[in-house]
Amino acid sequence: MSSAENFDRAALEQLVTKRFFYAPSFQIYGGVAGLYDFGPSGCALLNNIVSVWRNHFVLEEEMLEVDTTIMTTYDVLKTSGHVDKFADFMCKDLKNGEIFRADHVIEAVLEARLQGDKEARSAKAGKTTEEIAADTAADAANKVDKKKKKKKGVVVAVELADDVRQSYEESLAQLDNFGGEELTNIMKKFDIRSPESGNELSEPKEFNLMFESLIGPTGQLKGFLRPETAQGQFLNFKKLLEFNNDKMPFASAQVGRSFRNEISPRSGLLRVREFTMAEIEHYVDPENKDHPKFDEVKDVVLTILPKDVQMSGKTATVNMTVGDAVAKKVIDNQTLGYFIARIYLFLDKIGIKGDRLRFRQHMDNEMAHYATDCWDAEIKTSYGWIECVGCADRSAYDLTVHSKRTGEKLIVREQLAEPRTIELWQVEINKKTFGPKYKKEAKAVEEALLALSDEQYAALAQELETKGTGSVEVNGQSVEVGKENVTVKKGTVTEHVREYTPNVIEPSFGIGRILYSLLEHSWWVRGDDEARNVLSFPTVVAPFKCCLLPLSGNEQFTPFVRKFSRELRAAGISLRTDDSKASIGRRYARNDELGIPYAITIDFDTVQDGTVTLRERDSTKQIRDTFENILKVLKEAN
Repeated sequence: MSSAENFDRAALEQLVTKRFFYAPSFQIYGGVAGLYDFGPSGCALLNNIVSVWRNHFVLEEEMLEVDTTIMTTYDVLKTSGHVDKFADFMCKDLKNGEIFRADHVIEAVLEARLQGDKEARSAKAGKTTEEIAADTAADAANKVDKKKKKKKGVVVAVELADDVRQSYEESLAQLDNFGGEELTNIMKKFDIRSPESGNELSEPKEFNLMFESLIGPTGQLKGFLRPETAQGQFLNFKKLLEFNNDKMPFASAQVGRSFRNEISPRSGLLRVREFTMAEIEHYVDPENKDHPKFDEVKDVVLTILPKDVQMSGKTATVNMTVGDAVAKKVIDNQTLGYFIARIYLFLDKIGIKGDRLRFRQHMDNEMAHYATDCWDAEIKTSYGWIECVGCADRSAYDLTVHSKRTGEKLIVREQLAEPRTIELWQVEINKKTFGPKYKKEAKAVEEALLALSDEQYAALAQELETKGTGSVEVNGQSVEVGKENVTVKKGTVTEHVREYTPNVIEPSFGIGRILYSLLEHSWWVRGDDEARNVLSFPTVVAPFKCCLLPLSGNEQFTPFVRKFSRELRAAGISLRTDDSKASIGRRYARNDELGIPYAITIDFDTVQDGTVTLRERDSTKQIRDTFENILKVLKEAN
């Protein structure tokens, strides 16, 4: 079976191309980086992964599925923060103009230097060239982030000082935590240059990753191709809550295309400009993030990489049950832990190998400012550990900012069993002075005052008490308010109905990345013949469940091919008929390359007694029985 140690990426890429799982778009015109077309097998594989995802999440959890528009207006993405913050840092080769992502080029150069240090130390210890090569291969197989991107530094056998080597390793462990200033400092400190040309690089600059567009013939309405499917779900929260009979908690879900104008798309499906996402928005009471089904997953054992380990410059993982992780507050709450466990079970179900799957916690600077906790499901491939699923507690950020921008209340109203008395900030407006002072702006200033957070009320009250004036933001402008116009103080209120903005737990799946990882984890070569590739997809996601193979082109087989194919389709078993003139052995091998789990062979005995041969892909074992009994076997396997 496939293993990380003996993996040959070139052989898999050749197979993927030959069997048209996917290929570069516009290839006869030279292609465009980061855009791919899926062929029949790749399309079926992708759709089957999505189908399992729907069954595992949407149906199992009774989620509310939606399909929102791809084109998104400027105002929506400005409010969500994407216009200002959805960016990566890029740098440019100052001589030839080649563009790099700053964190990727730093990683490539430092890893190459560390590998050169290892080779130099091996040579110094008296190891032979063959032994050094063996060490290099073993290191490549076990390395935490080997070849994370296709661009890689040139390895030169130069021994590093111990403190320099340690500094490189610590910087790599914390790289995901760095912003533009830290990346700039690292590039200067370690003299990071272009991995291939050795030329000097520019300082990292932010580059917004969204595709901009214009809506309508006038071009006055600005928009973008959506970078994620989440915003459409948030904007429909009120409708979804009503559809769910105002019952909390609940989840919405969406599968669809998203777009990111990647700086330097590489590594096949792992970094592309158009891709399929599957996202869940689970709305939960901020005062109670327990999950009613948590006991069902609390014993699931995960391989985790907590943030404190990464911050210490290390990458050692630990195995821990979800229950222990939540109890020890490694994972922030039950609902987040529940979905992390369900993500693990989904990836296991579709064929991702458990020994090449880990959950890495975001470090503080890496995490979005509004998130309280975030974990990535990372799958190990020949490109290193690849983030394929993100699972974040986004707090109430999204609903809050859209509510504030539009004035639409995106809240939950909960009838309390018993009234309760609480302290709230209250704003009293002196109508006699307020109107004359702000005139036409009075309504906007009042709305801004009533929309402040508890922290903002506290700060404004302090300013009014100490200075007599404070400020509030109105339509992007700072407006001064005085204590003669406004009083801000805490008061007690008796509540019969509780109003709150839900928090959101968001599992977000990159389907293309999962598909590529599955290809690597499923691929292997038969030991008796290096030319015989096999893709051992689980039956549930295999592009076709069965292939139908008449032994030859003899006309006696035609009625049986028609009858059996009709009955297989009626039973919901996807199939592929291969009636080419190639030998039966060659056709078996060809369908093994497509990952088809079973093959039914029709021969002259079939004509006589109705029996067929069923061959299993991985073991190549065969049984002979009536078609009716074979059909029962396939139904059970399906």
